[in-house]
Amino acid sequence: MSEGSILLEPESRALSINEDEEDEGNPEIFLSVFIQQEKIGLSFYDSSDCTLHFMLDTELSPNVVITSAKQERSLTQFVETLESNCEYKPEIVMFPNANFGLEISKQRLLSAHLPSLPPTITESEKITYLSSCIPLDSVLMMRSIGGLLKCLERRRVGFDMEDSSTGIPILQFLTYTLKDVVYIDRDTYSALHIFKSDLHPSVFKLQSGEKEGLSLYGVLNRCRSKFGSFLLRQWFHRPTRDLNILKRRQEVIRFFTSPRNFADLNTLQSCLRNIKNISTLLHKMSVTNPKVVIWQSLYKTVYSALCIRDTIRAVPQPIQLFSEISQNFTDDLFYIATCISKVVDFEGSVAENRFVIRPNVDPVIDEKKRRMMGLPDFLTDVARAELENLDPRFSTCSVIYIPMFLAKDQLHYRSARTKELDSMLGDLHFDILDMEIAVMRKLQTLVLERSDCLYKVMSLCAELDCLIALAQASLDHGYCSPTLTPNHRLALIESRHPLLELCTPVFVSNTYISSETEGKMKAEIGLVDGIYSRMDSRESISVGLSTFMLDMNQMNHSLNHSTGDSLVLVDEFGKGTNTVDGLSLLTACLNHWLRRGPQCPHLLASTCFHSLIQLGLIADSPLLALLTLETAIEGEELVFLYQVKSGICQSSCAANIATLAGIPDDLVKRGVEVSELYRTGRTIRKMDRPSSGEQNGRCVEVVEKFLSIDLDDPELDLDSYLKDEVQPALEEGADLASEDR
Repeated sequence: MSEGSILLEPESRALSINEDEEDEGNPEIFLSVFIQQEKIGLSFYDSSDCTLHFMLDTELSPNVVITSAKQERSLTQFVETLESNCEYKPEIVMFPNANFGLEISKQRLLSAHLPSLPPTITESEKITYLSSCIPLDSVLMMRSIGGLLKCLERRRVGFDMEDSSTGIPILQFLTYTLKDVVYIDRDTYSALHIFKSDLHPSVFKLQSGEKEGLSLYGVLNRCRSKFGSFLLRQWFHRPTRDLNILKRRQEVIRFFTSPRNFADLNTLQSCLRNIKNISTLLHKMSVTNPKVVIWQSLYKTVYSALCIRDTIRAVPQPIQLFSEISQNFTDDLFYIATCISKVVDFEGSVAENRFVIRPNVDPVIDEKKRRMMGLPDFLTDVARAELENLDPRFSTCSVIYIPMFLAKDQLHYRSARTKELDSMLGDLHFDILDMEIAVMRKLQTLVLERSDCLYKVMSLCAELDCLIALAQASLDHGYCSPTLTPNHRLALIESRHPLLELCTPVFVSNTYISSETEGKMKAEIGLVDGIYSRMDSRESISVGLSTFMLDMNQMNHSLNHSTGDSLVLVDEFGKGTNTVDGLSLLTACLNHWLRRGPQCPHLLASTCFHSLIQLGLIADSPLLALLTLETAIEGEELVFLYQVKSGICQSSCAANIATLAGIPDDLVKRGVEVSELYRTGRTIRKMDRPSSGEQNGRCVEVVEKFLSIDLDDPELDLDSYLKDEVQPALEEGADLASEDR
C-alpha cells in the first residue's frame, strides 16, 4: 500500500470570536495527517494557546486522506471533496514525502521553542522531557508532527516578530483521540497482554512469520473469516465509549449465548466460513479474466450470504444487527447467485481450467459444442471415405481436427475434402472460447452493476462474525454480560482476569467497586511483592503476583490527562528508586489526585511503602480506600490467599517472602536481626569473623594440604576437597578483605 501525507490549514477556527479579540488576529489550527499501510498518524497545532496536540498511531482504513506524490485513492477523493465544498474549504498544503521523515521530524521537535523549560537545558535532558510528554516510538504520529512543524516554520506561526533562529513556541503537549474512542497507550496494550506477537513455530516461518501468542485478542478471536478477525483487531485498537454501539453488540452476544439459539449459531458459523473478501473478488472481476476459483469463491460467498439472511429472518427477536442484515441482504444477492448458478459450469470449468458455461445458456454455443463432441465419429467416416480414394499402398488414413497446427517431422496434406471441412467447421474450438468469454463478460457486468449489496454483505458479516466469536468465547470460558450505565461507577463482582485464570490451576476471584461514594481511589499497602491488579475494559479484575510497573512517562501522562472517567493502574510505584524519593513522588501523586475530588480517576495502586500510612502522608478523604492482600501463617511459612480485603498490612513479611524465594535461612535470620536493630535505633554490629591472622593461618593450612595431595590416588575425591576446603577459605578471605576496605 502506498503512503501519503497531508497538511490541512483551516483559514480560521470553527468558533465564534469576540470583537475584543479581533485585534489579536484570528487563531489558526494546523492539522497534519500521515497515512501508511492502513495506519494513520495525526497532530495539530493551536496558535491561540501555542499547544501541540497529537494522537498515537491508529489502525484504520481511512476514507478521508490527502497526499502528494505517493497517494491512495481515498486521499484523492477527499481532496476532490474539499475542493467542491463551499462551506468549509481549507487551504491544502502539500510537501514532498521527505519532509515527513522520522529523524528529521525528531530534530524539528528538538529545535522547537519550549518556554516552560530552562534555557540552559541540554539536548539529552530535552529528549528525556519530550519522551515523557510524547511517545517518540509512535512512528506515524512523529512523522505527522514533522510535516506540521515544517509548515509552522515556513509560515512563522506564533513567532513572526522573533529572530529567525527562534524555534516554534510550544507551551503544552496534549493528547487527543477520536470521538468516543478510549485512549490506551502502547505500554498498556503490552502490559495487559491485549496483543502478543510470538515467532511462528514453523521452521520455514521462524524468521519472518509471527502468530498471536497468549493475549486477550487471541482468547476472544474465534472469527471464521479473515476480515472478521481484522475487524475484531480494530475494535481492540479503538475501543468505543458509545453506549449505543456497546449495547448493540451486547444484544447480539446475549442472543447467541442462549442455549436455545445454539443451532442458529452453528449454522451462521458454517456460512461465515465461506464468506470471502468481497472487495478483492470484485476487484479481480473488474480488471481481468477471473479464474475459475474467483467465480467459485464469489458464488459460495453470495450463496452463504443468502443462507445467513434466511437464518436471520427466521429469528423472531427484534435485534438491530439482524434487522440491518435482513434489509441490506437484498434480492440482488439471489439474482447474482441464480445467474452464476445457471451460467457457470463449475465442474467443466475445473476440468478445463477455464470459464465454461452450462448447456441451454446460448443456443449457438450449444450447437457448436454438439458439433465439437460429434467430430470424432464424423471424422472417422470422412477418413474411411478418403482412404478409398488413396493409393492402395496406404493402409490407413486419419483425419484430425487440430485447432492449432504445427508441423514437425511428419507428412501432412490437405485434400479437397479437408478444405471443404475447413469451410464447414472453421475454427470451431476458438469460436467456442470467444463466445464463452463474451458470456463471461456479460456476467461480470451484471455482477458489478449489482455489487453495492455485496459491500454491505462484507461489513455486516464482519460484525456478525466478531460478535459470534465473542459469544463463543463467553460460552467456553463462562463470561457474563456487564451492565453498562452512563454514571461514573465500576462494580465488578467476583471478577476474574481472562488470561490469568487460563495459566493457573487455582484462581481466586475478587470484587472491585469504585465510585465517588465507595472509594474511587484504592491503595493496597502490603507485602513486598505487592499485588497484581489489572482490569480490562469489559468486566474483570484479578489479583496475583506483581508483573506490571507504570513508568514515569506513563505516570506523567496519567497526572496530566486523566479525568473522572479514566482508569489508572499503578503497581509498585517507586520500585527501583531511592526509598525517600519513591515515597515522596507517590505521596505527591496520590495527594494531587485526592485534591481533584470527584474528578479524580478510578485509581488502583499497590505499594510496599508502609510509611505512607504510618507517617500520615496521605490526606484523609472519603474517596480513598485502603486494601491489603489476605495471607495466613502456617508455622513459619507464609501462605498467600490471593483475596483482597479492606485494611492495611502491618508487616511486609519480607523474611517469609525471602524464604519462599529460596534465600538461605542464615541470611534471612541475619536480615531480620539487622532490620530490628535499625528499626529500634540500636547499633548494628558486625558478625563474628576470624581475624586476619587466623585467616592467613587457615589459607596456609589449605595450601599445604593441597600440595600434599597425591593426584594419582584413585580414592581421592578432588571435587569434595575443593568444595569443602578450598571454597570456604576463599569466601572467608574475600569477605574479610571487603570488610577491611
